[in-house]
Amino acid sequence: MKNLLLMAKLDIKESARSRWFFVYLLVFGGLMALFFITGITDSVVMGFTGLSRLLLVYMQVTIVILPIFILITTVKSISGDRESAILEYMLSFPVSLKDYYWGKMLGRFVIVFTPVFLALLMGVVYGVIKGGELPWKMLLVYSALLLSLCAVFLGIAFFISTLVKSHDVALGASFVVWITLLAFIDIALIGLMLQNRWDDNFIITLALLNPMEVFRVGAISLFDPELTVMGPVAYFLLDTFGHTLFLVYAVLYPIFLGAVFAFLGYYAFRKKDLL
Repeated sequence: MKNLLLMAKLDIKESARSRWFFVYLLVFGGLMALFFITGITDSVVMGFTGLSRLLLVYMQVTIVILPIFILITTVKSISGDRESAILEYMLSFPVSLKDYYWGKMLGRFVIVFTPVFLALLMGVVYGVIKGGELPWKMLLVYSALLLSLCAVFLGIAFFISTLVKSHDVALGASFVVWITLLAFIDIALIGLMLQNRWDDNFIITLALLNPMEVFRVGAISLFDPELTVMGPVAYFLLDTFGHTLFLVYAVLYPIFLGAVFAFLGYYAFRKKDLL
């Protein structure tokens, strides 16, 4: 456990000194500041006002930007160490493969989750200062959704990083994963499936296997419990799951999927030629 925490601390320090982390902070902190400047909390869109409107816009930005940021900055975590011979150097110390792998994952999770969570807190604090009520339930559930989204793409990124040896190949694979998952929340793609007369239940099930879609629907349900903006699909979701059960699914499913990919990555890391 001590070596695992040391590896996590080392990864946090290394990531905090890198340029991509400052860009990462600037993107989410800057976007939240931009929301303040543009007066989003004073606007009314589809019935959402004040803090609800601010968090709704933040959700829409997060679902697109956060996954690709996690993927492109994390897939080089192990493959980059292997390519630059840092992995060989680290393993010359009394550090087990288990401590190295899970320590790096723990450190990277802290790095990717902290900025988006702090930006969320900043938005909530600003909304309260503007006179809004503190939405404890919304804050806790949305924080859990952010945690689950970070967990699933972190697991996928480490899985990719252990399979490939080249940094360039890892980046290419991460873009393919991101574009594929993003395409399956595209209304045009769902329309194409319906046009080809695929079974409706199959289409909805396929969509609910996509962690980005699950995050999107879960976040929307915080502001619109009846899911009126989703049309007829809302009846299927609410009749099948119910509002509370779907929120539980939206949080636990991505975490479970991320854990599966993380353990598959660890298995590949142990079995493959490390160098």
